[in-house]
Amino acid sequence: MEKNENKSLEEKLSNLAYILEKAQIREYVSLLENPKKLLYMNFLAGVARGLGMAVGFTLLGALVIYFLQKMVLLNLPFIGDLIADIVQMVREQSY
Repeated sequence: MEKNENKSLEEKLSNLAYILEKAQIREYVSLLENPKKLLYMNFLAGVARGLGMAVGFTLLGALVIYFLQKMVLLNLPFIGDLIADIVQMVREQSY
């Protein structure tokens, strides 16, 4: 009976060790123990996020301006004038 309990306990410990290894706890703890590396990694992550946002907003803004220019060509009475004013302001700011 005790042998079965030991075997079951060994299996559970082995399973727990596998799960912890899969979760990369060792790497996380070593990162927490080295504040310089943690700061550097967070800095790089922040730069990547900022760059991604800048590129994303630029592409989104260009897409909005493109569609606004296409709507001006449709000659919608009120919306066309409003969009033309917005596009003109954007062009003045960019040149």
